[in-house]
Amino acid sequence: MIKAIILDIDGVIIGEKVGYNSPHPHIDVLNSLKKLREEGVAICLCTAKPYYAIAKIIKKANLHNPHITDAGAVIIDPIDNMVIEKHVLKKELASKILDKLVAENVYVECYTVADYFIQENQASEITQKHTHILQKKPITVSSIVQESSNFEITKIMPIALNSVDMLRVSRILETFKTQASITWGVHPVALPLQFGIVTVLGSSKKEGAETIVESLHISFDEVLGIGDSTSDWKFMRLCGYAATLANGTNELKQLVKSKVEGTYFVSKGSVDENGILDIFKYFSL
Repeated sequence: MIKAIILDIDGVIIGEKVGYNSPHPHIDVLNSLKKLREEGVAICLCTAKPYYAIAKIIKKANLHNPHITDAGAVIIDPIDNMVIEKHVLKKELASKILDKLVAENVYVECYTVADYFIQENQASEITQKHTHILQKKPITVSSIVQESSNFEITKIMPIALNSVDMLRVSRILETFKTQASITWGVHPVALPLQFGIVTVLGSSKKEGAETIVESLHISFDEVLGIGDSTSDWKFMRLCGYAATLANGTNELKQLVKSKVEGTYFVSKGSVDENGILDIFKYFSL
């Protein structure tokens, strides 16, 4: 019996069709999430975005339970205004990372639980695109390096122009790979931009899922994990049930199919066809 669903957001319930399923899920998906929650199934959103970027989803579907945000750096139930877990980068480390990125002319944002910041001379079209995704404007500061010491930084996000530029930025971050968790992601409406995710070493969606399951007092055997990229498998593999959509990567589809027959499903519908509803139907949710 499935008692909780941990699901990635972008590429799973948010797609590329602005006004249809971006920046928020389609109304049919929202209603389905709300119905499941009313029936007692915990719906835990799992994202690299901050909680305020998904606050409307949580509120409209009344998802009154913990959620994994900032790639596992923050576990929060915003309806109760309760931060269950928060991983803060050490000030000296955050300052060094930001200083290096700014010096190398990399567009970069830094995040606290409640806000995010950019350096005013970096404001650009990238800022506008990310504001649409996050549904919140950044706070601009004259020096992001200096201002970072005044805040509890949970995430640093360098944004590369494309996959080639991502290689350049990755080389810049190489110095810090033993001191922080460094991963990359994309958003369908912001391609070819590549989003770097720098958080406390050891914080991830996987660790976030472990915190979620413990806080709900259930077993992973009772959890359905849904994602669209190979990186999502890190938390999905822990779950007793797993599913992806037609737009999921081929590698993830094969990993999902490694589960026991009857505990996995690959929807023929994509995110832009509300394929998650087929997943719910398959598992009789």
